Amino acid sequence: MATQAKLITDPLASTAAAMPRERTMRELVWSRFRQHRAALLGVSVLTVILLLTIFVPIVTNYDPLKTNVDHIREAPSAQNIFGTDELGRDLFNRLWAGARISLMIGVATMMISVMIGTIMGAVAGYYGGAADNILMRFTDFMLSIPQLFLLLMFAQLLRTTNEPALSGGPFPIIIIIGVLSWMGIARLVRGEFLALRSKDFVEASRALGSNDARIIFRHILPNAASSLIVAATLRVGAAIITESTLSFLGFGVQPPTPTWGNMLKNAQAQMTYAPWTAIFPGLAIFITVLAINYVGDGLRDALDPRTIVKTEK
Repeated sequence: MATQAKLITDPLASTAAAMPRERTMRELVWSRFRQHRAALLGVSVLTVILLLTIFVPIVTNYDPLKTNVDHIREAPSAQNIFGTDELGRDLFNRLWAGARISLMIGVATMMISVMIGTIMGAVAGYYGGAADNILMRFTDFMLSIPQLFLLLMFAQLLRTTNEPALSGGPFPIIIIIGVLSWMGIARLVRGEFLALRSKDFVEASRALGSNDARIIFRHILPNAASSLIVAATLRVGAAIITESTLSFLGFGVQPPTPTWGNMLKNAQAQMTYAPWTAIFPGLAIFITVLAINYVGDGLRDALDPRTIVKTEK
């Protein structure tokens, strides 16, 4: 009776209680992402790959550099799931040891390219004028030069250096690919800033006395984050392919350190009589990059404002 009386005397409260709760942006994005089955499959595949990358070297306790001349080029078997290579090394363990290097290069390269591209695009899009012309013409100049040519040239220069840290390891490859792959990010961020810099919330912040750095990093950049997240996700897959290309051509991470790219290079001469040495690294690259691209497609759909509005309605 008391509850009924309260509802009668307070109709606004009963109406509010009957209305469904408005979902947050995070819930809307997650709802859209879950509808993208390929993206969910990509997340599952990447999770399995990361778990194998972390736990296979720990569980097997196997040295991926250890050779065994008694088991050279053995086909896949119960003892060696993916077979062995030309030096008798177990391909299963080498594959996941190489995954650590390849994935590290992909993620680290993405971070460098996103940082450089975001700064260049933000400055060009926010200030416009001479700054925009200079930065975008430089970006166009970088895009006009074949990237593979620059990658090979700088990789060769670093290979011939006397500094051990810059010759043959993953660190110089990360720097080279990251510094030479920011142009697309810069153009994307510039376009977002050009569209957002004249919005009312930016003018209000400027009227309140906010400096340029606060407006750029606290107001405009968060509103451009959705496009940037998608581009960054796809950049990881592109970096893995670029590293594999360099390693396949002999200019990437040098043996005996395993990566998927140099495993393919070593398998090139064995394709006819030991095809498994190329099949498994090639499949690892294909599946990983495909999964990353699926996740990027799902994020693009989930973060699209027009799609979110339709879902909310």
